[in-house]
Order: sequence, then C-alpha cells, then structure tokens
Amino acid sequence: MKITAAEIYKSIEAIRRESPVVHNITNYVVMNSTANALLAIGASPVMAHAEEEVEEMVNIASALVINIGTLSEHWINSMFRAARQARKKGIPVILDPVGAGATTYRTKTARELINNEPPAIIRGNASEIMALYDDKARTKGVDSAASADAAIEIARRLSETHKCVVCISGATDYIIDKEKIMKIKNGHQLMSRVTGLGCTASALCGAFAAVEKAPFAAAVNAMAVMGIAGEMAAKTAAGPGSLQIHFLDYLYLMSEDDISRLLKVED
Repeated sequence: MKITAAEIYKSIEAIRRESPVVHNITNYVVMNSTANALLAIGASPVMAHAEEEVEEMVNIASALVINIGTLSEHWINSMFRAARQARKKGIPVILDPVGAGATTYRTKTARELINNEPPAIIRGNASEIMALYDDKARTKGVDSAASADAAIEIARRLSETHKCVVCISGATDYIIDKEKIMKIKNGHQLMSRVTGLGCTASALCGAFAAVEKAPFAAAVNAMAVMGIAGEMAAKTAAGPGSLQIHFLDYLYLMSEDDISRLLKVED
C-alpha cells in the first residue's frame, strides 16, 4: 500500500469539510489538549463519560476514542457501553491503553475491552502494546520501557487475533495490520517532553478514521500528520511550552506541500 502526500491531504480536507464528531472518553490530564488538537485539524470533539449519556453521544458521533489514562469504575462502565453502541452503529473505535502493564487494574481493563468490544485501531507505546499480550511486560508509569520495534511481533499477533490495526508509537511509529507494516519516521524528540501527545495521536486516529473507511490508512495518515506537525513546531519552538502552541497552529495550517516536503514513510 502506497501512502502519498496527496492521499493524506485528501483526508485532511475531508475532516475540515465534514467536521466529524469524535466522541472521547479520555483522561483528565489530556482533555483540553486533545480537544484542541481535534478542533485544529477540523474535527468536532466531544468529551463525555457519564454512563447516563454515552450511548446517546455515540449515536451522533462518527468515531469513538477510548483512553484509559484515569480509570474509575463508572468510567469503565461507560467505556464498555459506548464501545458496544459504537459497534451497533458501525462507527470505528480507537483504544489507547494508557499505562497498560503498570497495574493489574488497567491491564485487565484494556484486555477486557479488546476481547469484548474489539476496536478498529489500538494505539499505544511499545510497553503498553506488549502488556496487552504478555503478562511479563511492564511500563514505566505511562511511559514506554521498550523500543517500538521490540513490540512488532506482539502487535502482529494482536492484529491477527482481534482483526484490528495496531499502532506502536516511538521514535519510529509502526502501523501494523496482520502482515502489513508501515513505518512513519516523522516527529521530534521534544515531543516527548509534552504530556498527552500520545493521547493526541489516538484522538487524531479517531478524526481520520471518521472520514477514512480503511483503519490502516486512517492510522498511517494520523501518525504522519502528527509527526509532521511536531517537526514543524519544533523548528520554531523555544521549548516544550511553545511546542504545544506551535503544534496546534501547524495542525490547523498544514498544507499538501508541507506533507509532501516532510513525509517520511516506508513499507
């Protein structure tokens, strides 16, 4: 599968034109930043987690993003109810298993979500992806304790077992669909100094999945745009604080020429 700047920008144009509603059940830490990123790319974010309304909210959404960063019993119930409704409605679900491997509670929750309500896309760092399959895998809080390439084989098994796309974030991002692998080498090391950018990547996967029928292409497009915006922001940022501001600006301003000039993708 060949990914081109023109194809990626076509998806961006669709997001900007259609402004799809992306329903997020996400953590307290990133609600503001992920909502702003979705707005910047052109989507319409909703951050709703109350059990009493999640199913109704799913009914008006074009994608559902589930992020387990700050868990509680009520939020977990909402995640399952929303995922079940998304499956009935036929909209894509993106799962971000934040901190899987750090505690039994969150590892168990992520695994149960995948087993009971298989997502279209799973996006996490290497340690999180490995913990979804390997009981011995551990994360460093919510940060990865392994390199992205170390998780490729487990990601492939997850993809085959659950018929979903698996995205491993790292210095190189890997997007895996069974035997199909795409590498994205965009991004900048300064991005690791800003909390929530991994969660932002998952939210962007939701925006692209809302307008792109193929989850694999949606994940590739989202990760490419994420990395390119980060690269552009790092060139003009003085540090992590200004990186966040410039990152949103470049999501909003990104052109086909920007993508064509900076895209680093390999089969």
